[in-house]
Amino acid sequence: MIPSSTYRIQFRHDMTFDRAVGLVPYLKQLGISHLYASPVFTATTGSTHGYDITNPNEIDPAIGGRAGFDRLAQTLKAEGMGLILDIVPNHMATSLENFAWRDVIEKGKSSQYADYFDIDWSRPITLPFLGDTFENALRAGEITLARSPLTGKPAMVYYENYYPLTPPSWEGREQQILAMTDEESITALHNAQPWRLMSWRDAPRALSWRRFFEITGLVGVRVEDPRVFDDTHKLILELVHSGAVDGLRIDHVDGLADPEGYLNRLRQLTGPDCYITVEKILGKGEQLPESWPISGTTGYEFIASLAEVLVDDEKLNALRLAHAQATGHAGDADAALRDAKGLMVDRNFEGEFTTLVTLGLQIAEDNGEKADRETFLHALRELLIAFPVYRTYGTASGLPSQDVLLLQKLVARLYDLENPPDARSLDLILRIMSGAVADASQASASRFRTRFQQLTGPLMAKSVEDTLFFRRNMDLALNEVGADPAPRAFSLSRFHQEMRIRLSRQPDALLGTSTHDTKRGEDARARLYTLTEAPELWVASLERWRQMNQTQVRFLNDGTAPNAADTWMLYQALAGVWPATLTPDDAEGLAELEERFVGFTEKALREAKLRTDWIDSNEDYEAVVLDYARYLLSPENTLFLQDFHTALQPFIRAGLMNSLTQTVIKLTAPGVPDIYQGSEGLNFSLVDPDNRREPDFTKLVHDLAGENVACFEDEACWRDGRLKQYVTVTLLRLRRDKPDLFRYGDWIPLKVEGDRAENVIAYARERDNEALVVIVPRLMFESVSREVNIADDDHWRNTVVTLPETLSHRPYRDAFSNEIMTSGESLDLTTAAGNIRVLLTE
Repeated sequence: MIPSSTYRIQFRHDMTFDRAVGLVPYLKQLGISHLYASPVFTATTGSTHGYDITNPNEIDPAIGGRAGFDRLAQTLKAEGMGLILDIVPNHMATSLENFAWRDVIEKGKSSQYADYFDIDWSRPITLPFLGDTFENALRAGEITLARSPLTGKPAMVYYENYYPLTPPSWEGREQQILAMTDEESITALHNAQPWRLMSWRDAPRALSWRRFFEITGLVGVRVEDPRVFDDTHKLILELVHSGAVDGLRIDHVDGLADPEGYLNRLRQLTGPDCYITVEKILGKGEQLPESWPISGTTGYEFIASLAEVLVDDEKLNALRLAHAQATGHAGDADAALRDAKGLMVDRNFEGEFTTLVTLGLQIAEDNGEKADRETFLHALRELLIAFPVYRTYGTASGLPSQDVLLLQKLVARLYDLENPPDARSLDLILRIMSGAVADASQASASRFRTRFQQLTGPLMAKSVEDTLFFRRNMDLALNEVGADPAPRAFSLSRFHQEMRIRLSRQPDALLGTSTHDTKRGEDARARLYTLTEAPELWVASLERWRQMNQTQVRFLNDGTAPNAADTWMLYQALAGVWPATLTPDDAEGLAELEERFVGFTEKALREAKLRTDWIDSNEDYEAVVLDYARYLLSPENTLFLQDFHTALQPFIRAGLMNSLTQTVIKLTAPGVPDIYQGSEGLNFSLVDPDNRREPDFTKLVHDLAGENVACFEDEACWRDGRLKQYVTVTLLRLRRDKPDLFRYGDWIPLKVEGDRAENVIAYARERDNEALVVIVPRLMFESVSREVNIADDDHWRNTVVTLPETLSHRPYRDAFSNEIMTSGESLDLTTAAGNIRVLLTE
């Protein structure tokens, strides 16, 4: 069954199944059809997210176990609601709590789970979990021998970790092994294991197994092997077949060796009625393969589409110029992307890249070709850096024709580089990727193709989302998962085009605006879009704030702290996260915000990988910038706080208007609206882990249980989230009651003319004799600078929306006021109350 809407709940922390049971009546009243649960399978002790799974065939006791899960599923069914599970087929935790991983460490290639994980068995399993080299850790007394408290068997101990010794290395001399204390004997014992302990710093270049992205706590799982698939999906399929689970969300589908093969097998085993979506980031204009047997993506690309509506393209260049002047560099987007991807190839994914180079050269040799290592390396590096999408979808039989064409076009562009790659090397890579090699090399070519495809996705993600988007801070609202890393222009016509394509290609996909992975909450993003409407005011305010806090700037050996770029970022991030109801005299509110903001600042500095990094932190720079961030929110910093609060008000009001506009569009667009926990109210969160905090469910339940009436004219209602919740519940219930209109209804852009035409987006959804007309405002910064709601009809004077013949001269009911009106050939915006209009044919 296709959901009419979903509501994402993050389990872990204090959220258990029984607590979720208590929220079911609220979700029902809200109009939600399906609860969408974060991973619920057993994960590492203390996991905050559940993606570090240790046992995919057990419901985690930490959140209520199978009994709690069953209570939740039964409660949902009793209310006529469904359940969607987030599943993680691509990776598992490398924690020793993972019995399969522990067995592989203990027994090596003879383990029954040896084929579960993506391991290079030509060398020992590398365990990069030491703070230093094995020799130094041993010398420091950090490595000892003792019985494992879990198994009672001898183990090599590093702090709380007990690495199991392979039986042949200790059986028959157990006491002798446990009595070892000298370095030479322990080193010899270590060398007799199927694994090697090593420093975490060596992981990028020396790892013997595939990681999830660059996280050594997560090991790749080979679900392309039918036995592994069957073993890791037993419980998942049981839950689907029992009717407890109605849908599945596939985490990071691009990490799989063969996404389409996996999805085909999953669909075959779940049956046709299971609702399946995939976490997949699409480039601008990219579409899902039509052959995938799924309903669509989880909706990151929809966030990018909303920017087409809410960015003021005419003033965007002014903001770009101001940013360049304030930070001291223009910052070419393409060059910045190239630098970020180059860093990832050379450092963070050095091992994966080196493996590809070695494999490619071996294939060349096997085919009687001579290839210079440095020349081939340069060609492969340039191809990876220039790769424009997350991945291609080749299999053991070769590449699809569209992917061959993509590679050919890409190679042609590489010849225009200042230092172009060698043509013969590029041709060799193309032939390997397409399978145009000798029969004896087909298996190696398939392995190269798979490794290449499993690298391009993480490379893109870490380069763009986790590096570039923390370096380029012109407008943080544009630095979102799924966004174009080098945006050029924004337009309403492109938005309408994308919605029509969405209706055609994935009408049942999720519509997300906030997730556990977005860089900031949807309402923070909605506010920061408004910077493109008032760049001069933003820059003037920023310069004033910098002067007010100049005494906190320090001059270090490597430059000013914070530097100009980080200063721009800090004030903008603070502007986005500042609660709409927070005042400068609220010491408790400031303290709560400071804790979140400082955590974000540290992460932002390290993700940018410029002055500091996760690998080599610059403690001096970090300390100064974090102190600067703390000072911004210090109650003693009264002059700044008062000025910041006052200057921010027009941005807050315009942001709240944007918030309602994006909410209405999301709830009336083609697809399935996904409400991320608490985002039916206001969500001003920052990047994870801040965005995984539990919302104030008590307030949300209380507000919904109130009068639940439109409060468009009460600014307090805008600021505390009640109005957004009201709009959300009204439209969710409408979707629930009119499923065919929203699922199949055509998308019809409506022509707007008059004095305020640029401040309106209008469209209709039409199916058979039923229609919905949507008219919402955009680019309202100047109009709402003093009052968030425009009650004065003069504002919309001479502005009309033209209706096509099928929609004109018909009675409509306003979804919010329930008033009935009859349209002519157009709708005069001065005759309808308020700024948000959703009209349903009677």
